[in-house]
Amino acid sequence: MDASRFEPQDPAFAERVRASFARQGAMGTIGAALCEIAPGRVTIELPWQQGLTQQHGFLHAGMVATALDSACGYAASTLMPAEAGVLTIEFKINLLAPAQGQRFRMEGVVVKPGRTITVTEGRAYALHEGREKLIATLGATLMTITGREGIQH
Repeated sequence: MDASRFEPQDPAFAERVRASFARQGAMGTIGAALCEIAPGRVTIELPWQQGLTQQHGFLHAGMVATALDSACGYAASTLMPAEAGVLTIEFKINLLAPAQGQRFRMEGVVVKPGRTITVTEGRAYALHEGREKLIATLGATLMTITGREGIQH
């Protein structure tokens, strides 16, 4: 999906997303990095780490879902007003292949922005020895939150 057709409401959306990401303890805990920010699109990368794996050595599905949820949430946030916060209200993940690789790229893209509800899609890729493999997809619905104490970027 081409997110370049979206016009952000906040001209400083990229700085706002970077600042919010920096405050997010979960992404810091798993070693995730914010790599790309564009209107309606965010990419997060995550290195393979033993502490994030399941019993077979694959990146745990919960880690994949966590990073994809953040990518989709921040993609939605790029199109929201400056004073708005974003909360996920629903997501469904499809795990397509074992998460085996040296690092992982999580892409979140807005499908349909709205005043209150935004629909996004996410894709997770395992990157290993110059190759990439699609390992998961995620559909998420997010809510724009305004005027609520403590929920703001």
